Order: sequence, then structure tokens, then C-alpha cells
Amino acid sequence: MDGHVYGALGQPGVGFFMAIVIGALAGWLAERFTAANMGLIANIVMGILGGLLGNYLAHKFHIPIFGFWRNLISATLGAILIITIYRAVARRRY
Repeated sequence: MDGHVYGALGQPGVGFFMAIVIGALAGWLAERFTAANMGLIANIVMGILGGLLGNYLAHKFHIPIFGFWRNLISATLGAILIITIYRAVARRRY
């Protein structure tokens, strides 16, 4: 690595508990933006997966993501992208 200590979601300063909080908020926001109907656990999972995807995409485009608000925005956008892709794949199946 580059000598920095990384916490959850690969971000400095974000520990495990904060990753759960950011994941829950990001999942809830993504649920509202996409008009999905998910529960609390699904919101947390979508938010954490969205955080990982958002972090990966931000890293690829050289966008610095750190702190609560930037993590929340990247996780929300990642969760929205995951929900949109899931809906497109699920719609194609049926």
C-alpha cells in the first residue's frame, strides 16, 4: 500500500461502525431515489456494496474520497448504480 492506515471501505478514518452507519444511510437514500422497497438489512448491504463500488470508481477516475460526506455520496451513487443494474438484469429475465 502507500503507507496509510485504511479502515472499512478502504478509506482513511472510516471504521467498521461508521461503515455500517454510512452504508445504512446510503442504502436508504438509494432506496428513496430509485423508489425501491427494501428493508433495513438490504439497505445496509446495498449501501456497503455501493460504497465499495463508489470507492472503486472514484479511484479509477482519480477522485479523492475521504470523510463522512464524500463516503456517503460515493456509497449512495454506487448503491443507486447497483439497484439500477439489478433491475435491468431482473427485468430482462422475466
